[in-house]
Amino acid sequence: MEPKITTIIFDLGGVLVDWKPEYLYRKFFDGDEEKVQWFLNTICTPDWNMEQDAGRTIAEGEKEKIAEFPEYEKEIKLFYKNWTEMFSGPIEENVALFKQLKASENYKIYALTNWSAEKWDIAVKLFPFFNDFDGVVVSGKEKTRKPFEKIYHILFDRFNITPEKSVFIDDNLQNYETAQSLGLHAIHYKNHKDLIDHLHLLHINI
Repeated sequence: MEPKITTIIFDLGGVLVDWKPEYLYRKFFDGDEEKVQWFLNTICTPDWNMEQDAGRTIAEGEKEKIAEFPEYEKEIKLFYKNWTEMFSGPIEENVALFKQLKASENYKIYALTNWSAEKWDIAVKLFPFFNDFDGVVVSGKEKTRKPFEKIYHILFDRFNITPEKSVFIDDNLQNYETAQSLGLHAIHYKNHKDLIDHLHLLHINI
């Protein structure tokens, strides 16, 4: 018999808030989707952004990228200068689920997020419910990030979490796979209905 779930761990971007750099650059490039995709796949790439999530300063990240693409200095600096325009807002049905689970007091609720330390305080102002977790581990503050095992162990140790009694929800497949390998009940988030179905299979009271 599987142990009873006592802890639920949420990813934030892509699960509780809708974040896409495309939202900002579509405005900047006047809806030229080809240009948007070229820029985000060639210059301000996911791998580049993840280095800031892992603790590199924004200034360092910008300096490196501007040295590589000096003609795109303005567009590169826009990434963090206008970073708040990359959010369409909370993913309301999932935030409602989070609040329902929190209010039930049956579970401890945590967040494990890849996020630049320099942008975290702004994020909490944008989304005040980020204050409502029982604890949050922010990659930029820890100088490591998902999917590396180290950040999961930081979460486990800091909040005395037993992986086998915990469920982890993330939209990134690599993060999900690491969670599984560490003994967590992991859900690769695709949509709200699928998430609810998986939680029911784990006998989560919703």
